[in-house]
Formats: sequence, C-alpha cells, structure tokens
Amino acid sequence: MALSLKEMVKHEDLLTGGHRACAGCTGANILRQIMLTAGPNTVMGGATGCMEVVTTIYPYTAWKNSFIHSAFENVAATISGAETAYRSLQKHGELPQAAADAERMNFIAFGGDGGTYDIGIQALSGAMERGHRMVYVCYDNGAYMNTGIQRSSATPFGAHTSTAPAGSVKQGKEQDRKDLTEILVAHNIPYVAQTTPFHWKDLATKVEKALSCGGPAFLNILMPCTVGWGFPMERGMQIAKEAVETNFWPLFEVEDGVYKINKKPKERKPIADWMKEQARFRHVFKPGNESMLEHAQQWVDQQWDLLLKRETMTNM
Repeated sequence: MALSLKEMVKHEDLLTGGHRACAGCTGANILRQIMLTAGPNTVMGGATGCMEVVTTIYPYTAWKNSFIHSAFENVAATISGAETAYRSLQKHGELPQAAADAERMNFIAFGGDGGTYDIGIQALSGAMERGHRMVYVCYDNGAYMNTGIQRSSATPFGAHTSTAPAGSVKQGKEQDRKDLTEILVAHNIPYVAQTTPFHWKDLATKVEKALSCGGPAFLNILMPCTVGWGFPMERGMQIAKEAVETNFWPLFEVEDGVYKINKKPKERKPIADWMKEQARFRHVFKPGNESMLEHAQQWVDQQWDLLLKRETMTNM
C-alpha cells in the first residue's frame, strides 16, 4: 500500500530547496516524490544530466542522503557496484552499525532519456540482467535538454530539436520514439512501470513496489520540460496529466511479466490537443503537414492497442 499524502508530507524532504532547476521543472518534483517514499536509507546515483547538474554544482549539493555522481553512460554500473559492496559487507559482518541496523538499504540510479535510452543503455541492460536489487529511474523529457535540446531516441516523431529542426527542408524528428519500457520488460525483471509526477499516488505506489520487489526494477517517468517542450512554466503538471489522457504516456506496470494498465481514460483525447500546447510541435499544425498529425495519432493508437492486448494475454 502506498503512503497517504498526510504520511508522505511528514517525512523529511531529502532534496532541499535552493537547487538550480528551472522554474517549473517537473524533474525536481519527481526526485522529491521518490525520496519522500524511499526515505533516508537510500544510496542515490545520478548520471550526468539535468537533474545531476542542478542538484550537485560543486561544492554544493541539494541531497541529504548518500549521492554518487556518475558519468553519462555508467550510473547503472555504479549503483550495481554499490549494491554488491553492501551485500558483501553484510555477509562478512563489516557494516557500520547504522547501516547494519537499517531495516533495508535502497539503491536507486537515475538518468535522463539521453543517459538511459541512448548513452547508458548498455550499463542499464547489464545491471538488469545480472539481477541486482536496485531501481533504475529514467526521467524522460524527450531530448538532451542539459546540453542544448538535441534529439534523443526518446524524442517523439515531429518534435523540433536543435539537431532535428523544423524548417524548409525537414519538419522535426523523422522517427518514432523508442519504446524503452518494453525493452526493459524483455529483460524479464520483477518490476517495470511507467508513471508521471502529476499522478503522485501512482508514482509513490510504484516506487514502493520497485523497492520491495527483491530484484532489479525500472521506472520510466515522464518529465515535461518547460524549456525544451515550449510551454508556460506553470503548465508542467497539466502537460503530464494530458499525456496520459491522450494515451501518449499510459500508466501501466508489469509485475513478473503480468501487465496491468493503471488508468484507462474514459474519454480519449486526440493527441493534437496535447501537441498544441507545446512549441516544439508548432510546425505540425501548418498547412501541408496534416499527414504528420495523422501519423502521430496512428502511432499512439497502435501503441495503446498493443498495450491492451498485452494486458489481456498476460492475465488469461
């Protein structure tokens, strides 16, 4: 059972204020929510990226718990090593008393889509395959936001980025986004899930499940980015909510191979409603680009239909 909101707000905020995140950043909210659930007995590792840079600019840190900064490509390897070291010390009775008395130490790695979908996927895949008791969290903002808004394999079709611009020759990214969540499901690990910062109870429940599943777990969390996506800073949570209502970002989980969709919108909104709020899709609505909007909607519909089939098949 997930913590109630009243219980969560009584916990110490382990990510302090005063960090360097942009106004309206949903990523800082994601990290705060995770730590309010995970608690202080947590070793957190951050890959180079937005959330690492804004929380650990030397010589300062916004983290009150143990934190390890890793390179873009290896945070999963770093935290798998910390988890292995902990088990070794535990086995040989060499833990410091505080750690020995802890009911459970949590090991969490996090990275953006650039450091997860692309640069860090090798280390992530290896850590999951080896079976470490750790959680990997991807905060997916759909581009390399920290280094100039370059496209990543998580960038949606049609989105304007600095390396896939919309102009006279091309109209944004030409490929559909990679389905990393399904790639992690294929690793046959105990727990995989998608969520958003708007759906706080869903997020908290999934963090708890991931931490207690007894093995490797993966959480893919949508992170609307006011700078890279081009929406007013106060709209981040609403953008996250609408991503679910349009089925662009379904809330679902896979426990031991069994799919469960956590929210099925009663009235599915067209993807155009969500895209219109973001400057990165502005060109899609220009005359002559109608086929791009049709493609975007077809992709969302196909992905949703596949998810429904997977839920049905694994619950038979």
